[in-house]
Amino acid sequence: MTPGLDVALLVGAGVLLVAVGAVRFSTRLGVPSLLVYLALGVAIGEAGLGIRFDDVELTRVLGFCALIVIIAEGGLSARWSTLRPVLGLAAALSTVGVVVSILVVGAVVHLLLGLDWRLALLYGAVLSSTDAAAVFATLRRLRLPPRLVATLEAESGINDAPVVILVLLLSRAGVEAAHPWWQEVLLVGYELGAGAAVGVAAGITGRYALRRAALPSAGLYPIAVVGFTVLAYAAGSVLHASGFLAVYVAGVLLGNARLPHRQAILGFADGLAWLAQIGLFVLLGLLVSPGRLAAAVLPAVVTGLALLLLARPLSVAVSALPFRFRVREQLFLSWAGLRGAVPIVLATIPLSLRVPGADRLFDAVFVLVVIFTLLQAGTLAPAARRLGVTAPAEAAEILLETAPLERMRADLLQLEVPPGSRLGGVHVDELRLPVGASVTLVLRDGVGFVPGPDTRLKVGDSLLIVATAEVRDEAERRLRAVSRRGRLARWFGEYGEDRTA
Repeated sequence: MTPGLDVALLVGAGVLLVAVGAVRFSTRLGVPSLLVYLALGVAIGEAGLGIRFDDVELTRVLGFCALIVIIAEGGLSARWSTLRPVLGLAAALSTVGVVVSILVVGAVVHLLLGLDWRLALLYGAVLSSTDAAAVFATLRRLRLPPRLVATLEAESGINDAPVVILVLLLSRAGVEAAHPWWQEVLLVGYELGAGAAVGVAAGITGRYALRRAALPSAGLYPIAVVGFTVLAYAAGSVLHASGFLAVYVAGVLLGNARLPHRQAILGFADGLAWLAQIGLFVLLGLLVSPGRLAAAVLPAVVTGLALLLLARPLSVAVSALPFRFRVREQLFLSWAGLRGAVPIVLATIPLSLRVPGADRLFDAVFVLVVIFTLLQAGTLAPAARRLGVTAPAEAAEILLETAPLERMRADLLQLEVPPGSRLGGVHVDELRLPVGASVTLVLRDGVGFVPGPDTRLKVGDSLLIVATAEVRDEAERRLRAVSRRGRLARWFGEYGEDRTA
């Protein structure tokens, strides 16, 4: 009856299943999954199976929808206790750092590639946003201090808002009546401030409603939470505010509210974000024309080197001036500013508005993302070790829906004992975890057992720890302290504060 729909569903389901399977494949090879998804899009596009897709406006709209889901998941999974101390630096990187990055990249591209200032600044603006999907997917696999991870994740969640505004302003310059520069500055300030206010309103409303609503099915709570984050975006956009900032703020408030069925909410949001990433990257791979990419390699490399070696380090250094971040931490922040689908989506804005040179901009950004994602993502772990910013005793939350944990308001954490950690050789009772936290299971050499107080931990052990919400932060601090200085950590003045060595 509907042969066109049947074929579309067949191709779509096949691509989705291949993409899901590619996650495991890419993890084993150490290749970022986003590159696999882009390759899938190219493979089924005009240069592969012959599917022709060139609807830039539809790509931009669907890309924005995918970013809403991805940013919402980032906000929902962000812990306020780790986000609060780095909020100032994240905000500085997302505003002052963005401006510095745009100016530096724009100047280099203007001088070396001979582009006019408007297009050169567009290169800088499109590439000044770190990618939430790339950052969330990559950093959460590494053992890094919470404040470094929180800074990068918060920056990637916040900086989309000002960057989208600046890209739109630069794309429309000369097309619409120009306003004085001070009006543009006030406009950006209003959009960011109003977007944050809308996000707070949506988050508080959602917390109040979902805590008191007795929904007939547990599956409705995740849908309602996602609905509130989308509501934040829509309300912000209607009020001419930053919808992306509203989404992130609403997500943070809802994710830290201890809502009913919280683990189900986080699991649902995580799956939805994966679906959005797959769809977005495949769509962007479909849109690109492989035949034009060869000519974009030189501009991509020049722009990428300017971004990686000049703009990003300078923007981090300027933004971090008022904050107590060590040089080695700043160097890692500079190297870990990952680009992904967001710059490619942003490049569709001038393309849809028919800005002269926008097609070359899109191709250069696509090539840059592929090259520098391979370069950066694969070197983050070695870079962290060389800079001494690794954190071997960071417990990671496991998303597991269990009714007893819900009633206890507790989280299930997993902790590895890597080589070099002082946790090796420590007895379980010597961990001195606070009341409300307990090591419930140890996995050693593939065999799990329930530990006793006199169980001695060994390198390579994997621990499952149950901690109530009230003592979770204290338990994590204690584990960090013992990992650094052993069972006598407090005698050495070590309390596991969130810092790098």
